[in-house]
Amino acid sequence: MPVDQHSDPFEERLAAALHETGGAFGSPSGTLVAAGQARGRRLRRRAAVAGGAAGLALVGVSGALLTPWDGAPAAKPSSVAAEGSAAPKAYSADDVVRTLRKLLPRGTFTTSDARGTGGDLPPLAVGAFDDGKGAGSVSVGLDRVRSQGREVNPSAAVLPCPKKGGQSPFETCTTEILPDRSAITVYQGYEYPDRREDTKAWGADLVTPAGHHVSVIEWNAAAEKGKPVTRPEPPLSPVRLKALAAASDWRRIIDAMPGEKEGTPPPGSSGSSARPGEMAGWLILRKLSLLLPEGLDRVAHGSQESGYAYFVVDDGKGAGLVQVNVQPGMSDAAGELYGSDAETLADGTRVATRQGPGEKGGEGVVMWTADTLRKDGLRVVVSAFNASAQDRKATRAEPALTMGQLRAIALSPRWRSAED
Repeated sequence: MPVDQHSDPFEERLAAALHETGGAFGSPSGTLVAAGQARGRRLRRRAAVAGGAAGLALVGVSGALLTPWDGAPAAKPSSVAAEGSAAPKAYSADDVVRTLRKLLPRGTFTTSDARGTGGDLPPLAVGAFDDGKGAGSVSVGLDRVRSQGREVNPSAAVLPCPKKGGQSPFETCTTEILPDRSAITVYQGYEYPDRREDTKAWGADLVTPAGHHVSVIEWNAAAEKGKPVTRPEPPLSPVRLKALAAASDWRRIIDAMPGEKEGTPPPGSSGSSARPGEMAGWLILRKLSLLLPEGLDRVAHGSQESGYAYFVVDDGKGAGLVQVNVQPGMSDAAGELYGSDAETLADGTRVATRQGPGEKGGEGVVMWTADTLRKDGLRVVVSAFNASAQDRKATRAEPALTMGQLRAIALSPRWRSAED
């Protein structure tokens, strides 16, 4: 997530999930332009879901091995091993699409994008599904959550529902623990939280104790954005969303991803499927949770696969967004990011602080930032806003955190550790 760019938390999470399936990322702006040019040649950034998704307590779906809902037999993908045989070495993009078609209800699925297990980016299948009542876009993204060689805690890694009593962008959102101890979230909301269009976005996200991460998102239009609504609701009910995400077929594909055996992260990795040296979003969120001052009600939170996390907090005077970006290997961009007015600490850390207007058009929104760069190239940027999102109207005169508190969070030694 660019340090100076933020959208509504729900829209951000949906966008992150879709970008995970597409391997895309929005263009950086502001100070990240220079940083991106310097860093982009050697480190491709990926937007993704950090952690996972939360579940919905639904009746009649066990979340175990699924068969096609219409009862029709489906051919095994070419690289899928038979039950009881050795795990396949790889699944092709066509295999992933065929698996999705097998698990969908009766209808037609037209692929727009797909990936298998053999590439740099994780597997996915994206396309339009039509059950005869109108085409709706469906995306399935697969990945693995790492946990430093330990068993993953699905409840901590799964996409959380907003806290009860707080502001919620969802119409419904429930997290459930399945019999196999997997955590799953099923939610229903809109592509645009302000509902400027009638495009609905529903999803299910699942994390297993073994670290399998399955994210399913669907819309009541043939594409996430840019296509008219074709039906009142997305094609899959919450029950079917849950069943689709919980299908064991996806876990076999995730197990075939290279370099993911036994959940042991490579050197320098700190969770999820972040690239070596990058910090997983769920870990950033956990560190930020420990560093936030007392007396703040945590209204909402979220993260991307790596590099970014946020909280929406409220001290009783109105909601305010607090976000953190963590970027390794930024030494070569120091001259472009930090001017002569930047402070240099005794240990060589560069510190720049800024106070100015928000950059997403929200009425009265201000942005306060503490931007730090360690000698080893680790950049930590903490920003706070006087609104729950930059593109919304200000809810308070100033951010909920002071500049001193932002600076203390950014300079915390916790960011140097791969643990909490």
